[in-house]
Parts: sequence; C-alpha cells; structure tokens
Amino acid sequence: MPTEKKISSASDCINSMIEGSELKKIRSNSRVYHRYFLLDADMQSLRWDPSKKESDKAKIDITSIKEVRTGRNTEMFRTNAIYDHISEDCAFSIIYGENYESLDLVANSADVANIWVTGLRYLISYGKHTLDMIVSSHNNMRASWLSSVFATADTKDVGYISFSRAVQLIKSLNSGLKNTKIELKFKELHKAKGKTGTDVIKEELIEVYHELCTRPEIYFLLVQFSSNKEFLDTKDLMMFLEAEQGMPHVTEQVSMNIIQKYEPSKEGQEKGWLSLDGFTKYLISPECHIFDPEHKKVCQDMTQPVSHYYINASHNTYLIEDQFRGPSDITGYIRALKMGCRSIEVDAWDGPDNEPIIYTGHTMTSQIVFHRVIDVINKYAFVASEYPLILCLENHCSVKQQKVMIQHMKKTLGDKLYTEPPTVEDSYLPSPEVLKYKILLKAKKLPENCTGLEGDITDEDEGAEMSQKTTGENADQQNVAPKRFLLCKELSDMVSLCKSVLFKDFTESLQNQKFWEFCSFNEVIASRLANEYPKDFVNYNKRFLARIYPNPMRIDSSNMNPQDFWKCGCQVVAMNYQTPGLMMDLNIGWFRQNGNCGYVLRPAIMREEVSYFSANTKDSVPGVSPQLLHIKIISGQNFPKPKGSGSKGDVVDPYVYVEIHGIPADCAEQRTKTVNQNGENPIFDESFEFQINLPELAMVRFVVLDDDYIGDEFIAQYTIPFECLQPGYRHVPLQSLTGEVLPFASLFVHVAITNRRGGGKPHKRGLSVRKAKKSREYASMRTILIKSIDEVFKTVVQQLREATDLRENMQIAIVSFKELCGVSPVSNLIQCFMALSTLLNSDNIPIVVLNLKDDYPSMEPQGMIPDVLKKVVTAYEVMIQTTKALLENGDGVSEKIMQCQRTAMEFHENLHNIGVKEGLKGRKLHKAVESFTWNITILKGQADLLKHAKIEALDNLKQIHYAAVSCGLNKPGTGNAESSKTRRSLEAIPEKENVDIGAGDRAAEFHQNTTTEKSIKATK
Repeated sequence: MPTEKKISSASDCINSMIEGSELKKIRSNSRVYHRYFLLDADMQSLRWDPSKKESDKAKIDITSIKEVRTGRNTEMFRTNAIYDHISEDCAFSIIYGENYESLDLVANSADVANIWVTGLRYLISYGKHTLDMIVSSHNNMRASWLSSVFATADTKDVGYISFSRAVQLIKSLNSGLKNTKIELKFKELHKAKGKTGTDVIKEELIEVYHELCTRPEIYFLLVQFSSNKEFLDTKDLMMFLEAEQGMPHVTEQVSMNIIQKYEPSKEGQEKGWLSLDGFTKYLISPECHIFDPEHKKVCQDMTQPVSHYYINASHNTYLIEDQFRGPSDITGYIRALKMGCRSIEVDAWDGPDNEPIIYTGHTMTSQIVFHRVIDVINKYAFVASEYPLILCLENHCSVKQQKVMIQHMKKTLGDKLYTEPPTVEDSYLPSPEVLKYKILLKAKKLPENCTGLEGDITDEDEGAEMSQKTTGENADQQNVAPKRFLLCKELSDMVSLCKSVLFKDFTESLQNQKFWEFCSFNEVIASRLANEYPKDFVNYNKRFLARIYPNPMRIDSSNMNPQDFWKCGCQVVAMNYQTPGLMMDLNIGWFRQNGNCGYVLRPAIMREEVSYFSANTKDSVPGVSPQLLHIKIISGQNFPKPKGSGSKGDVVDPYVYVEIHGIPADCAEQRTKTVNQNGENPIFDESFEFQINLPELAMVRFVVLDDDYIGDEFIAQYTIPFECLQPGYRHVPLQSLTGEVLPFASLFVHVAITNRRGGGKPHKRGLSVRKAKKSREYASMRTILIKSIDEVFKTVVQQLREATDLRENMQIAIVSFKELCGVSPVSNLIQCFMALSTLLNSDNIPIVVLNLKDDYPSMEPQGMIPDVLKKVVTAYEVMIQTTKALLENGDGVSEKIMQCQRTAMEFHENLHNIGVKEGLKGRKLHKAVESFTWNITILKGQADLLKHAKIEALDNLKQIHYAAVSCGLNKPGTGNAESSKTRRSLEAIPEKENVDIGAGDRAAEFHQNTTTEKSIKATK
C-alpha cells in the first residue's frame, strides 16, 4: 500500500482504502489468513480477496458496522495463542452486524492500521454524506492560513515569490527543517511539473509545506478526539486534555486559551477550532513536554533530617580532566555549583609563599591557590540552590598554613559557615530548611578532651590511595595503616555537623557513631558492603550520612553508577562532573526532580525507623504497590548526525532504546526497530511495558542510536525520574552526550502508568489478572518466636486478607469492564465510556443511560438491548458493587490494621531484651528482629495500599460522572445540566490511560494534594 504521501485528512485515508492493502485476518485456533482488503469506489462496502465465500458475501456493508476498535481488544485476540506475537499498534477490529461479530485484522504497520481505522470511522459517522464532508473540509484551514502567509510575503502582489523567500518562509514555519531539504523539495516539485523558472506560486508553497511539515501520527491522534472532523473544537480539546493528558478541572476557557495561543489560522482563532497545524504546535510546545513542570521548583518536604535526602555531589571538583595528570581549574567549581551540586571537594596542601594550594596529592595534576577557590565558592555557593552546601576539606597542610586557610574562610565565607555545635539530645541532623544558605565543613576534628591549640589525628588521603593503586601497592582501605598529622584546634572547631570519621563495621557504628559523624567509603568497599550487607547498609543510612567516592583506579575520571549506592540509601555519591555519559546522565536527571536544588528526599521505606528493605531485592518491595509503565515510542524529529561520523555522510539509521534504572528488580531495557535512512521524521510506533517495583527510585532513559555495521553511534538521550513523567502524548526534548539541549530534536511518545493489578496490560491474554481467591497472594505475617508479640500480629491476619480482597475484587472488576468496552487495559474509565458511546447510542438516542442521581451511578437500559450490551451492564454493576464495598468497608479494615501496628510498636524499643528473656540469641535473635521489621512494614504497606485504593475508587466515580455527561449518556435530570448537551459520539481510543498513583504506592506521597491530583498527575 503506498504510504509515501503524507496523510493529513480523511480524504487521504479513504483514497488509500480504495487502492486497498494487504491485511492479516485473525481467526480462532491461531489461524492467520493473508487477504487483500479494499473499499468499494462507492464507499458503501468493504471487500476482501481471495475468499472461499461468494464475492457478494466476502464483504461488509459500511452501514452494518457498529464500531471500529483499535488494538488487540476483542475476545478473538485475547484468547488467541498468537496474542503475544501481534503488535498492539497494528491490530484493529471491525464490530458489525446485529450479533456484534468481529473481523479481527492486523496491518503491516501502525500507519496502515491508522488509515483504515480513521477512514472507517469517518464513513460510519457521515455515511452517504462522506464525499460532501470531504470536499467541504479538506484542508480548508491550512489552505486559508498559508494563503494569508503567502499574501504577506508577496509584497508586490504579483502572484509569486522568489525561491529564496519561499525557502525562508517554510523555514520560519518549521524551524527544525534544514534549508537544503526545503530547497530540494521545491526543485523536485518544479522538475516534476517541467517548470523552468525558480519563482514559487502559492499552490507550490502549500504543497511543499504539506509534504515537509505534515505529521500523520498527529493527524491520526486529532481525529480520535475530533468526532471525525478535521479540527478540534473546545469540547474536543477538553476531552483530550482530561482523558488523555491527565489535566484536571479543564474548562472551555482553558481550551480556548490554548487555541488562541497555538492556532495559526484566523478562522480557527475566531471559531475556537484547533487545526492540525495548531494541534502540532501545541504538542511540541513546552506545555506538552514529558517532564512534569511541578518538579521544576522545589516540591518535596525539606524539613526532614539532612540524612534523609540524596545530595548532589562532586568528586575532586577542581579537576577538569583526568585524575593523574589533568589540569586543576576554578571552572570545575563554577560548573558544579551552577548545576546544583551541594557537596564539593577541596584537597588542600602546603603551597609556596605560605599560601595553601589545591590539587590531588601524589599526582601530577596542576595546582590552584586556596583563596581563589574560596572566593569562587562564596560567589556561586547559592546561585542554583539555597540549601546547605557541604564543603569536603581534605586537609594535608601544616598547622601554619591551616591558620591561613582559617583566615581565608572566615574572611570570605563569614556567617555562611555553620559552626554551631550539634545538640547532643537530638538523634538526627537538622533539616535542609533549617540550614538554608549555610556551608557545612566536612573535615577531621580533634577529640573533645583535647585542650591544646593543636592535636594529632589520622589523615584522610584519597590521592595516596590512587598513587598506591597505580604503583601496584596494596591500597585496600581497611588494610593500609592511616598516616597521622597535626590539626589546628581552631580549624577543628569550625567543623560542626560533618565530622569525618573512619568506618569500622555496622555493629560498631549503630552502637557508637554520633549522628553528626560522617564516613567516606571507597567505591570498592561500598560495593562489597552493598552486596554482602544490603539491609544493614540501608538501616545505617537512615541516621548517618555516607559519602561514596570513585575507585582510585578511575584515573581517567570515569564514573561509577550512582544507582548502585542510591539503592542502599547512600546520600552523597561523588561524581566526576567533567566526564559525560550514562552515569552523569543518571545523576543530572535524578536531581532535576526537586527543582534542581541538589536535595532529593529518599523513598519512605528508606527513612522509616522500622521498615524492611533490601537494596538487592529482585522482587516486589513489601508494602509498595508495583506500577506498570507503558511507553509507546511513536516518532522522532530532527535527529542530528552523530558527532565524528563521516562514513555515512548525512544518512542516519536511528533506533531508540528505552532503559529503566533503579533497584535490581526494575532494571530493564527495550529497543525499537531501526528506521532506515530517516533522521528527520522516523516513525517507530512501538509499545513497551515495564514493571516498576520501587517507583521512587526508578529512572527512565531514552537513548537514540545510529545503527551502523561498524558500531552503533550515539545520537541523543534524555533521562527523567519516574516520578516526573507526565501521562499522555508528550514530546521528549533530546540532549547531546554532554547534556546540551539539541535544537528541535525530540521523540514523540505516549506514556501511561497503571496499577500492577488494576489495569496494566494483562499478561497471557488477560488471564493472569483474573485470579481466583484460592490462588490470590495475601500478605503474610512472619513468626517471631516471642509469644506475646506473635499474638498481637495474629489478631490482624483476617483484616489483611479482607484488605487484599477489597482491593483486588475492585481491580479485577475494572479490568473485566474495560475488556467488554473494547479498550486497552491501559485506558481509564473516561475512555471506556468514549468507546462505549457508539454502542450505547442508536441514532443519537441512548439505549442505555447512566443515572447520576446517587453516589454510585447506575446503568439503566432503555428497553431491550443486545446480549453484548447486557454483558457490559452486568460488568459495570459488578465494578460499582466492588467499588462500593471498598469505600464503605475500607476505613474500618485499615483502622484495625493500623491499631495492630501501633500495639506492636510498643514492643519495639525493648525488642532485643524481650527476645533475650525468651531465650533467643545469636542468629535466632537477629531473625526475630528482622521478622518484626518485616511485619511492621507489611502492616504499614497494606494500610497505605487500602488508602490509595480508596482514592482511586473515588476518582473512578468522578470519571464515570464526567464521561457520562460529556458523552451525553447521563439520564435526563441527573448530572450537570450545563455540560450535559449531547456530544457527537466518540470512538474507541487506543492506549490511553488515566495515570494514578495506584493502590498503595507509597512513593507518591508528595503528589497527593487533592483527590484528583492523587490519581491523575496534573499538567498545570
């Protein structure tokens, strides 16, 4: 089927259907038939060939079609053994006849499927008036707009403009196009017409614009919401924003403001219509970027102890190249501080003329004068963030030059230096909020009993470690005898909340370490601790700060993976800012999520005093609801040629990797197919699904590569925390290897997030989510072997089962209802009713209505209805009943669970002693403490899951109400009278989704300001 022509109208779709295309016809028992389908020239019937049927039977009358359904969303698809081998984006079904039979088809590409779905829906809507509608609406708004643009450029009113002016004009309308591409297109057009001159007339300008600037994937999206018009009116746009983009509280005025801002044609602005060009302009605007603008400012609780945050940190900040011979420069500090870094390093040594210098000792790196660095720190410390800056001072100076350092710091930094001694009665460090605009000195400190002006202490020397490693000496952090040096008491007294101490082991630290004492770990040692003692490392970091610095063998300034240590709760992972690549992408992307202020609140399960979490978990996290992330890579725009690639000229063969970074259970990657020789507007149309077990620690990275037989080359990337994803259709602004935004380069994607059980694409033809109660997984309590405590936990076993049943009964009912609505499980309930509206209306008269009078809307048939609709009504009633059961019983069950948790926590402080009295010791005692922590985590988690399921249930009821009114399905006299005017029926929409925090995702605690915003991430 020819698809070279850019599809931008129903006329294009119908012409393609009349030419016909090969489609796969799916039947039961995995049978697949290749057939050639085409639309009759009179547009009255759909035919296919070859067929064993007589020619007059191998057809479907357009008038008999009830619905055109996208994706694998019929019983034939779901129960077919080849379900997993069929692309969701290429599949569609035609529901026809009085018995609602389905013709299930698979196209060779998503583009072809979209053409058939769009064309058939247009034919269903307009019937015999289709031709009239096509003639009257074909690209009118675009033509009138471009005509006015041409008229403005044709200053002499001669009917043509110069070649260079035409190129400039197209470029001004689409800045991402290259001049050479525009020039070539005009030359091709003139050559095809046999034209000798170079002047450009209006029709030629319109034709070239159409060929170069039309994005068919956006046209197919527009017609899904436009009631089969060639534009979106204010109500259409409202539905798109609410149902697809997750924007709450949308009004017609909001829609009108968007139209006024982005619609280029005067006609569209006056009538409140958004054309394809206006819609495209809106979708590529920052308003539709993938990054949630709420996270561009500080949006997390900043009043918790500093140890509860990840802190953006730099390693050997003064170095701008490698670690052994590279230059030192103050620009390293300027760059890091401007990027929001909140922990920087100063490696101070004695210098000439009694002026301390900064460089890496025992190496050949160049040197900077200490006072210049302090001046720069003073100037840039709080340019990017107002929150505290940790100055890691590795002091190797004599007492004499230490006093010079003191003078420079006191004179230059003054009151910014935080020197107040810690309050011994406290258990945790102060909060970032309390420490705003303060610089905390991290360094060695003299013992409290030192009374002299100086004292002897152990040295910290990371440079010596590197020197020993590179010369082959044994430099194991725990085996090298530490050197000693004299420390000036005045410098010691300047260290308050970040006293550098050596780490021995977790037992020693948990018993004796003070909350203001700060350990640094070599990457190798930290990795060993993370692998051997993952739970202990997490518990250690609940109270104490841990700084991880790179392996001294990284003399090339390469970076470790920060996620390896964030998963253990390590707060300060020092990165070599001068080295771009995956690891710095993760670091930069991670700290964007809280206004780039350099502090990110760690997951709740890593902060709570009693919680069970292992950094190396390869399964779901106790008490945290896994989320399903659905990402569809639709298209790319304006990919640059990889730097340094000369062998292929300007040719780019792009493909996209989607990577998930997080705890081991979440790490995954998927890739699209390669699109050959198209870096300007490649169409991928591929969907992926990832299970995210700890959303608060997950990141998504999009990487665009050039497929080359010699070695695939990097084109662009974008890294974003899971918590910052916006749902719906979004553009991803791509960045270069060094982090700069690439002008006009982007990916167009669709993002949906669903609860693991409540929605999400069901595995194995939808059967896995339909678990019988007998096989249902219930949260279990562990036995502690302390009778009094075990009795407490036994009292809540029944409530835990009830909590699971309440949640899962509702979720399974929702999945069943979605299946019968013929939509993807990713869809939300608004989209369910949009799909149903064609079936529930007969000649614009609803045959089933929703009575919105009561809290729980009921579905009322208006007379006899077909069996297929009876099943829908039954499934809806089950969904409402399970929702009602959860809302009416959930609070009581949750309170009993929390009461058990409160009672059990009364044993917490004396748990060790109680265990000893019960005769537990050694491994059994350790196991009892671990089991107690597990049970408390389960209780908290199950209560949270129930609480968030209630939020989801309330939001579902709101969606039902909104959808019923918007689609004209509400019973007269119920619902909002103002907005209940019957709306033209809307068709089923593929892969759309209401993004909610899911039942019990504790990771979303900072996005729960309003009921709607809890379940639909808002676009402000």
